[in-house]
Amino acid sequence: MRDEETGLRARLVDVGAELVAREGVQALTLREIARRAGVSHGAPRRHFPTHLELLSAIARRGFAELGERVAAVPGDGADPRRRIEELARAYLEFASGNPGMYELMFRHDLLESGHLGLRDTSLPLFGVLVDLVGRVRPGADARTVAGALWANLHGVAQLWRWGSLQLATGSEEFGPLLDTVLTAHLGAGDAR
Repeated sequence: MRDEETGLRARLVDVGAELVAREGVQALTLREIARRAGVSHGAPRRHFPTHLELLSAIARRGFAELGERVAAVPGDGADPRRRIEELARAYLEFASGNPGMYELMFRHDLLESGHLGLRDTSLPLFGVLVDLVGRVRPGADARTVAGALWANLHGVAQLWRWGSLQLATGSEEFGPLLDTVLTAHLGAGDAR
């Protein structure tokens, strides 16, 4: 692929990432991304034959950023339950700070997750959680517990974004909810 073609591909993804950050998933049309990238509305099709492929490339950017945050959480010698807590906090902070991208990343109805290596980016993140859950609850089905924990965290992120949990709990901090979620799935942790 020529450099200018590679540059246009990256620019389309950059514009899409900026657009989803500012205006949300509903703004991610091929025509609007092309307009903001300064190219004809047919130009994206040279790099992304379908709208789903472009959305998947944009979502991959989000998973890469979330992956960087996960990698930044200290892990060497850390207590696995404490590490899960820190990863969960990073996840909720990512969701809160990037609501449009977060929504796109988990809208598998809008993405081609098996294409463009999207699963190769997202599944290892889940694998980190499965590994840690297995260390905290050795006798449990770690994949199932991790899935339930992730679903609960996802629900907290979504309901927090909508303001529902703040209204229901009267709290402006998701910390107590996070503690409760972790206790429900992992058991009581050590008192700090």
